[in-house]
Amino acid sequence: MRRISCLTAALCLLAATALAGPKIDERYGPGPRAFSLATGSPGELGLLKVLGETYCATQKCQLDWIKAGSGQSLDLLKAGEADMIMVHAPAAEKKAVAEGWAGCATLIGSNEFFIVGPAADPAGIAKAASAADAYQKIAKAQARFFSRGDNSGTHKKEMDTWKDAGIAPAGDWYVVTKAFMTATLKRANDEGGYFMTDSSTWAAEKKNTPKLAILFSGDKKLVNTYHALCRQTDGKPASDLATGFISFVASPQGQKIINTFGKDAHGEALYNDAAYAKKYE
Repeated sequence: MRRISCLTAALCLLAATALAGPKIDERYGPGPRAFSLATGSPGELGLLKVLGETYCATQKCQLDWIKAGSGQSLDLLKAGEADMIMVHAPAAEKKAVAEGWAGCATLIGSNEFFIVGPAADPAGIAKAASAADAYQKIAKAQARFFSRGDNSGTHKKEMDTWKDAGIAPAGDWYVVTKAFMTATLKRANDEGGYFMTDSSTWAAEKKNTPKLAILFSGDKKLVNTYHALCRQTDGKPASDLATGFISFVASPQGQKIINTFGKDAHGEALYNDAAYAKKYE
């Protein structure tokens, strides 16, 4: 009987966990009303906290941040487990809007990708003519390369670049981490490998990754535009707080926060605003 009771309790706990939805990593604002937002780097680096606290202070609400890469964020939105997302996966975003379960698509800003690696640059990518050329050099040298491998926006951009290079990466030199941006960047530093990182994370973490250097940048294909999308049901936004937050982020006040975030701590802004990003749409 005791074993049956323990099994019943365990099953109840699993059911309760499943019903609880995705893990909330941080909460911003006083409440009592709340909305959820899934995103990766803007949350990791603290931009979402500033935006969320500013918005929620006036709306008397709470923003629940779910830490997820772009692919997972889109999955959460489709499943109704997030009210909105901030992502950088243009093709998947357009498909979501076309299918009707996502809407409110709004350009909010951008950063770019850098290919970083050991300062000695064993694959010689500093002389590459393009991002695809850099990847060809890495593969030819079989120099260690780190991939998030998590269907995030960064991973999608990486795989697009391998496709442009005509290479399907595989082998001991190609290391898949299944980890977020900062964690993978630190592994590249500690283990002496190459990695495609966004410029925002690099600006925030370069002091913690002294063995790495920016070895390739400037390819227009590496510009990384961020959009906000809301969940839609029956063709209408599901959360007025989420749509209000998207409008706030796109407003002059929100754009100023984005365009200046990080300057005090890192000496440079971590993101560009929507006006800059629009050039790369």
